[in-house]
Amino acid sequence: MERKDFISLTGLTSMGLMFPSEIIGKSTVYKNKISLAQWSMNKSFFSGKKSALNFPRYAAELGFDGVEYVNQFYFDYLKSGSVSSQNVKVLAKKLKQNAKENDIDNVLIMVDHEGELASSESKKISNSIDQHKKWLELAAELDCESVRVNLSGSNDPDEWVERSVEGLTGLAEFAKQHNLNIIVENHGGLSSNGKLLAKVMKKTNLENCGTLPDFGNFCIEGGYGECEEWYDMYTGVAELMPYAKSVSAKTYNFDSEGNETKIDYHKMMKIVKDYNYKGFIGVEYEGYNLSETDGILATKKLIKRFI
Repeated sequence: MERKDFISLTGLTSMGLMFPSEIIGKSTVYKNKISLAQWSMNKSFFSGKKSALNFPRYAAELGFDGVEYVNQFYFDYLKSGSVSSQNVKVLAKKLKQNAKENDIDNVLIMVDHEGELASSESKKISNSIDQHKKWLELAAELDCESVRVNLSGSNDPDEWVERSVEGLTGLAEFAKQHNLNIIVENHGGLSSNGKLLAKVMKKTNLENCGTLPDFGNFCIEGGYGECEEWYDMYTGVAELMPYAKSVSAKTYNFDSEGNETKIDYHKMMKIVKDYNYKGFIGVEYEGYNLSETDGILATKKLIKRFI
């Protein structure tokens, strides 16, 4: 069934009200199928040990239902700053064939390093929208549901909210032409302030614009190695879930019983389930104590306790 024939329902409140988390695109209601975020294998892809073109096969071999691509591994195919429909189609054909052969759903593409969608300057926002377009075209060719974007730019909270709305509105308009969602991940800086990002969603108020709550990305000041200020992860996820069109289950390390050592998964997954979320849950392992494969499988096993 084609993407355009689906309508995915996500994010009903406990009161039975529909949040703006209806996904334009797929009609199959996913009961927490599990996808694999490509970043979980970033060391293998960056080193050349694995081919990014075979990512769907790798995910299938590990028992996943879908894949979440990361644009960074395809820069050589779609050079930054250029838009070529032919290049998009060539890359899409290769990935789509691999996914089809391995019975894997193409869920979304995560886009990084394509300008500032929340810049203080409207021209920079416009340029960033243009830079994102080739990835939206690729996502459409792959029958993805969504494209994940970042909201970097202004450091002033009030201005950041207004500029974020400007950038998302422009990009979501283009995405709508391709039957895609634009989803924002809490990914550092002001975007990791759940209250502020929820405010952006409310002000944007577009059916095809939502969030990708990440369980771990709540550093709002400083780097992740030396974060100076953390936003409460449970509060943040709860604030973003009403607008969620996908969920990123982040893990770092595990104890001897398979529990995540930094994130209370029982508490976190209860928040997700309280919103009756039915979409994909993406595994994103970022630890170092286990191999990529072992960390990925440990994360998937942990998630399965709660779905």
